[in-house]
Amino acid sequence: MARSDAARTALLDAAERLFAEAGIAQVSDRKVAESAGNTNHSAVRYYFGGREGLLQALITRHLVALEPPRRAMFAGSDSVLEDVRSLVVPFTDALGALPQPSSRARFLAQALHDPMAAGLLGDSTDLAPSASAITHSVVARLDHLGRDVVVGRARLMTRIVSTTCADVERLSDHDGAAPSWQAVGDFLADAIAGMLSAPVTHRPGVPLDVTDHPAALVL
Repeated sequence: MARSDAARTALLDAAERLFAEAGIAQVSDRKVAESAGNTNHSAVRYYFGGREGLLQALITRHLVALEPPRRAMFAGSDSVLEDVRSLVVPFTDALGALPQPSSRARFLAQALHDPMAAGLLGDSTDLAPSASAITHSVVARLDHLGRDVVVGRARLMTRIVSTTCADVERLSDHDGAAPSWQAVGDFLADAIAGMLSAPVTHRPGVPLDVTDHPAALVL
């Protein structure tokens, strides 16, 4: 690995860990550089152009790695459950492949609540075309439930996966036991497929208020 590539990777790893532990807004670029062992306190600006570039690089390296396994799993999908597995299992498998203890799940959970990072995630669907295609497939398979209902439920998938995986990772970091990410992925896929397919309750005079938003699970 070239020296510049090693420096970039060290900064990304340090930022991911610090953001996961303290929150994105609470960590300075200087702190990221110091934690990465970089004596240049402006290293984040030098290598990434600033905080936004650093966050984009973190998001990109995660999403790009998910694309091939998601595409391969989705190619053989013939059901809602298999669609959901195509989204979830590559994500949990990727967490399991990281050096332990990891910070990826907690960083991504933090990113959903940080305005800049959340905006970058929302603009990164081009990095996750399979996730978009899979989500559209789920919506089409469940069209009988009503598009607004399915889109609303699909938007919950990111939150459910993110929160659960962050909790699993946090517990593992605390007690030192490696998580069974395969079991976590199977559990989440089953639970989410059930939620998506559940019957719909319609109460008179209670309108469904779901913002129409692309429901791609990009995490």
